[in-house]
Amino acid sequence: MKLLNLKISALSILAFITASNYCLAQQGTVVVNQDKKITTLLEVKKEMNKNESDSDRYKIQIYSGNHRPSAEAAQREFNSNFADWKASIEYETPNFKIWAGNYRTRLEADRALKKIKSKFPNAFIFKPKK
Repeated sequence: MKLLNLKISALSILAFITASNYCLAQQGTVVVNQDKKITTLLEVKKEMNKNESDSDRYKIQIYSGNHRPSAEAAQREFNSNFADWKASIEYETPNFKIWAGNYRTRLEADRALKKIKSKFPNAFIFKPKK
């Protein structure tokens, strides 16, 4: 009986090894057929997303006033506290304004505003008309 069990075990192991050599599921090739214009379209989209002056984006205004040194001081304070976002001075007669960030969605701008309000309580979100 032991000899029969030994033969069955050996035969099972041999069958398993033989079957595993023919069952390689990770082999194969993938061919992607796509229009050549898709690559061009993706490049155009990347260029459009790089455009920082796009009027469809949200910004946060942290200062508005007609005194340039105060505006520059607010910009320096913002840059020292929030290095992640770029602040710029915009001049709209007769006021200097400090605008920060360049957010694609209102949700993204709201999250940033929540952090910025701790240092600049009068900050608000807007979409530039430029």
